[in-house]
Amino acid sequence: MTKENSQPGEARASGASVADTLATDSRGAPPPLLQQQYQFLGDSDIPCSRYTSQAFADLETERLWGRCWQWACREEHIPDVGDNYVYNIGPYSVIVVRSAQDGIRAFVNSCTHRGTRLLGAEGVGFSPRITCPFHGWSWSVEGRLESLPARWDFPHVGDDSHDLQAVKCETWGGFVFINLDPDALPLAEYLDVMPQHFQHYPLERRRVRLHVQKILPANWKAAQEAFMEAYHNFETHDAPNGANAQYDIFGSYVSRFIHNIGNYSAESLADYPGNKWRDPPLTENQLLQSLSVFGLEQEEVPAGETARSVAAEDLRRLIGKALGVDLSSVSDTLMLDSIEYHLFPNMFFFPGITVPMAYRFRPNGDDIDSSIFDLMVLEPLPEGAEHPEPPEPFKLSVEQSYTEVEALSWLAPVYDEDTGNLDLQQQGLKASRKPGITLGNYQEARIRRVHLTLDEFLKE
Repeated sequence: MTKENSQPGEARASGASVADTLATDSRGAPPPLLQQQYQFLGDSDIPCSRYTSQAFADLETERLWGRCWQWACREEHIPDVGDNYVYNIGPYSVIVVRSAQDGIRAFVNSCTHRGTRLLGAEGVGFSPRITCPFHGWSWSVEGRLESLPARWDFPHVGDDSHDLQAVKCETWGGFVFINLDPDALPLAEYLDVMPQHFQHYPLERRRVRLHVQKILPANWKAAQEAFMEAYHNFETHDAPNGANAQYDIFGSYVSRFIHNIGNYSAESLADYPGNKWRDPPLTENQLLQSLSVFGLEQEEVPAGETARSVAAEDLRRLIGKALGVDLSSVSDTLMLDSIEYHLFPNMFFFPGITVPMAYRFRPNGDDIDSSIFDLMVLEPLPEGAEHPEPPEPFKLSVEQSYTEVEALSWLAPVYDEDTGNLDLQQQGLKASRKPGITLGNYQEARIRRVHLTLDEFLKE
């Protein structure tokens, strides 16, 4: 059964909505999570060629990756003057450098003499100056040309003309963002509602506990789209929830879903043939048992309470003690739910406590059939604590399982399920006689929003 309406995109699954669930939680949700902002964006198919065509990927390289904002690293990756971070996207490479204690700059990773890449592999480094490994030209951390061997032979080289090529660089939420387009709009305009929403759960007061970087066997768009809806939960994860997730579209660049954990609606499962969760309905005790992966100590739900309220309270105590932070006033939804903001084109930010991630999906060089998935786990910092040095990323090949990263714990098999269909999907996109993929009007609207915004970037 569904909640039908005559207008496209207004139909919803039966049963309790996210808003209904948040209204009955033991601790109220922050105001941004009570907002609902959906818009119908159309129902035409998305061409398969957008995922499989080299010509389309080349157009993205030219008009998207050279013009959009994207996070390169965290501020704590470069805490001291001279610390730098190399970030690569397709053929582009950028050096992010701490140029002063309160200043961060970014430069094209290319020598202004003969074009040599100045710093090598992606990741953290340190140098009091940036020196070309080919001929020894050298620049300050502010990008000023300081010296070059045999200066007498270069009377036509001026300091200003051969300084490092600056890249737009701004920060938000503890992340360092870069944009290769000199005429790009300010990051604040791009972020839209996110600064306002994340005032309630500031990411700058998080630390990187874990960084996993995995190669996925699919185009970057197909890879990220696997994480943009909960429609796959029943089949992919064999889970009793997902139909009643809330999807919000705040503008051209920002969208969100809220997926409740620790409850479900038997009514909403009527449209899923063969599901095992509808009859008989799960009890509150069974729902609590389904959350045992969180390491809960409470085993039963007292009369008059819910699995959500019991689990949230247990997690406030357990996680708060483990991290040395006070979580006593944190809402049930922030303690439990999968709350995911997407920032165009390829970034995900989770404000929750138990599900506290940041994602990024990038092309893997010029291979349209694979992508790089960066997964960071961001934990709250105790009051007054300094950011520790971030860990090096665990790097996983296509063939490796997330379970090889012990610190991912219960999340590891979930990520294996999330990305386990990608190779088959990429193959199917190439084999399909049907020229396009079909999206749901509501549950997959965030995917359509990405493609609409992508079209804007790809215009002449």
